Amino acid sequence: MTADLAPAAGTLQLVPALTRPDLLAEPVAAALAALPADAAASCAVAAIDPDLADTAAFCEAYGSPLEASANCVVVAGSRSGEQRFAGCVVLATTRADVNSVVRKRLDVRKASFAPMDTAVELTGMAYGGITPFGLPAAWPLLVDPAVLATPAVVVGSGIRGSKLVVPGAVLGQLPGAESLEGLGR
Repeated sequence: MTADLAPAAGTLQLVPALTRPDLLAEPVAAALAALPADAAASCAVAAIDPDLADTAAFCEAYGSPLEASANCVVVAGSRSGEQRFAGCVVLATTRADVNSVVRKRLDVRKASFAPMDTAVELTGMAYGGITPFGLPAAWPLLVDPAVLATPAVVVGSGIRGSKLVVPGAVLGQLPGAESLEGLGR
């Protein structure tokens, strides 16, 4: 874990993520453990008040800059009766372009945010804590290039009671990760 994470962390008390599996959803802990050792070591986690897990409330309460937070959303669409899903990661200062960029990438007629219960069931993560770490392996993980270029970014941990702080570039090392130009608008 490096000091480079401090600007994104605000007042969070960071610890190496792999030392606190209790602060991670099970698929998130497994995904972190599967990373190359140097990438895993660069990831930190911090406990937060679960009532402050939503991005705006979190940033205000913990002094973390909004431009250092990224949101991960689950997008769904179908083609010829086949349901297709993707994880999409954009900076909190932008929105995912679901109706154009993601729709085209998934090759579906219409794409939309997956219903909350579907997203929770398929990811094994809590709503409001869904993160790019540990998403189903068959899904593409679409990441806006601005997220990958961010020195340190705050993302969910799979639960509402903590946040991960990681180098943006680590997200590009996750299974299925694709940098997708124009994803964040």
